Amino acid sequence: MSFIRNILNSRSHENGDFFLQLKKILGFKPKTPSIYLTAFTHRSMNIKDDKGNVINYERLEFVGDAILGSVIAAYLFEKVPHGDEGYLTKMRSKVVSREHLNKLGEELGLIDFVESKIPKSNFGNNIHGNLFEALVGAIYLDKGYSFCEKFIYKRVIDPHIDIEALEGKVISYKSLLIEWCQKEKNTFDYQVYEDTGNDELKHFSVKLLINDKVISKARATSKKKAEEKASKRAFFAFQNEITKLN
Repeated sequence: MSFIRNILNSRSHENGDFFLQLKKILGFKPKTPSIYLTAFTHRSMNIKDDKGNVINYERLEFVGDAILGSVIAAYLFEKVPHGDEGYLTKMRSKVVSREHLNKLGEELGLIDFVESKIPKSNFGNNIHGNLFEALVGAIYLDKGYSFCEKFIYKRVIDPHIDIEALEGKVISYKSLLIEWCQKEKNTFDYQVYEDTGNDELKHFSVKLLINDKVISKARATSKKKAEEKASKRAFFAFQNEITKLN
């Protein structure tokens, strides 16, 4: 594993105080530094171990996602004794939503630690949440479940979870709108097409029709974003009806 030590030494030299700065975020000294090095290694580095296994943060991201979900689930189970399975599932989804995890990762400045051959300006916004999950995975493997649970309470639960606020938070306006249309037997149709505007980045435009009537329009850099934006605008057009039904 000498190659990992060489990379580690190189990283420490390039970033000056890589582990010193990381320690400020963690609140403790890493026991196995190489795990955290992996947690901030992008796949573009194309690093492999002696057995040919790829080394980057994606596997740690998978572990972190599972640990986050279990800790949040246990917290909600204790905190909201009246909540049924559907309620708890929705609440957990709101806590670990991509939007929320991206904000957590961005607040901690995790992107500053990334080793990548791709310019950081080219990363999508999801890189912040991915790194946060990878960091949680690294803490779990380095220090164990109880230690990782404390970190999640410190960084996620205590400062950010408000049950009442979460109950009113919408994760996906598209899902909410479709659910309402299905319950009310309304037809809906997202008509998406590539935008031929003069933007530097390719855009997509969408028309949302409910009962064959155009309710909202939107444009964004992806079909998914355009549909969500149009759904949000449509939601406010039918907010009273949707709120009553839910």
